[in-house]
Amino acid sequence: MIHVQHLTKTYEDLQRGRFVAVDGISFSVRKGEIFGLLGPNGAGKTTVLRMLSTVLEPTAGIATVAGYDVVRDSADVRRHIGFVSNNTAIYDRMTAWEMVEYFGRLHGMKSDPLQQRLEELFEQLRMNEFRDVPGGKMSTGMKQKVSIARAMVHDPPVLVFDEATLGLDVLVARNLLLVIRSLREAGKCLIFSTHIMSEVERLCDRIAIMYRGKILDTGTLTELRQRHNEHDFEELFFGLLSQHEQEIQDRRGVSFPSTLDATAGEQRV
Repeated sequence: MIHVQHLTKTYEDLQRGRFVAVDGISFSVRKGEIFGLLGPNGAGKTTVLRMLSTVLEPTAGIATVAGYDVVRDSADVRRHIGFVSNNTAIYDRMTAWEMVEYFGRLHGMKSDPLQQRLEELFEQLRMNEFRDVPGGKMSTGMKQKVSIARAMVHDPPVLVFDEATLGLDVLVARNLLLVIRSLREAGKCLIFSTHIMSEVERLCDRIAIMYRGKILDTGTLTELRQRHNEHDFEELFFGLLSQHEQEIQDRRGVSFPSTLDATAGEQRV
């Protein structure tokens, strides 16, 4: 459903010069699979997902979603993908029902099929109790459910969750993970981006560990543990990041303490 080959995104920075945000990464995601993109903040995860959803155009490389090229067939990609993030805008004056209905109409859905789809979604996500509540009066959990519903309203085969649990309380985050599991069981193709290792361990079928725009390794949790001879996933994760930092230093011919030492506490959050 998703195929990425040598995907690259660069920017021109007036002070730093050419900055590589995503550096020639490749991966694929199958139907009925949750693929985890794990990495610290700034690793390039969101940039990858924005290219897949056609918000950004790649500098180089190829990416297809549901068989459609993200550059040549951007309109088709948008019809086949749903995007959920932690900062999706919710309009204060629109009710939950009106919001999801509005996005269904943006996707070109006809009235009768749309109304049927709304009934299904509001039942599935347990949203009927606040279907008439305006966005300005919704709790964080209600807003997140509306964000999920608007991403799902056109029943896309591919769904992307970008740091979707960030800022949520424990109960709301747990409910979101349950929804994502149910989508996998329904045969959806899912990408789940996060910097929280425990979520990846509990949820993902395969994992890509990303850092400084590169994918350092990809595989199931079992495969990664066996390949790196490390059962503790947190140690495995930071070991890969430290190894990559050392390789960068060796290429530059310099030696100084890894920046990971100073930020490890922050990245473990």
